[in-house]
Amino acid sequence: MDRGNTQSRKFEEYAYVLDFSNKGSSKTIRGREGVIVTAIGEERLTILEILGLEETDFEIGEKIYIGKEGRTKVQSVLGKLDYQQINDSAQSELNNVVSTIVTNNESRFINYINNAQPLTPRKHSLELIPGIGKTYLKLIIDEINKKKFENFEDLETRAGIKEPVSHLTKRILEEISGETQFRLFVKK
Repeated sequence: MDRGNTQSRKFEEYAYVLDFSNKGSSKTIRGREGVIVTAIGEERLTILEILGLEETDFEIGEKIYIGKEGRTKVQSVLGKLDYQQINDSAQSELNNVVSTIVTNNESRFINYINNAQPLTPRKHSLELIPGIGKTYLKLIIDEINKKKFENFEDLETRAGIKEPVSHLTKRILEEISGETQFRLFVKK
């Protein structure tokens, strides 16, 4: 029986380092110690606690492979962390790292904008992105109906949305920190 694509998206392949400690203690698994890395998954945008291999160096903002096969710097993914569980330095790196993820995954976010749907008859999901109110929403939808956006520059030029990466980053940070209950991008 072919189960289609239901299993393939369950685990992150890549994460970006927010913080690490060479002699840390796990917050998710009691008694687990070692190279503890706080990272954010590229696909699901969840904060993860990772056990790095001993004698391995990490850099803030570094993209690391955490998939099942062929890890070079990672021993295991220990679990998910809530925003409140991560330290101040990891929190302060979130903006830059999320901005990098949005920039590196431009087609995914443009695709979201091109295919976004209303949530209710009065509220469109795009309105949940900071900087997009009723005026910009109408403009964006009118432009999509003419021709889908190709990239952030196209969105900026045709719909007048300045710095779309910063607006998307701000929304993702709101979702990560729990400031909003409705999630467009961050998976539980």
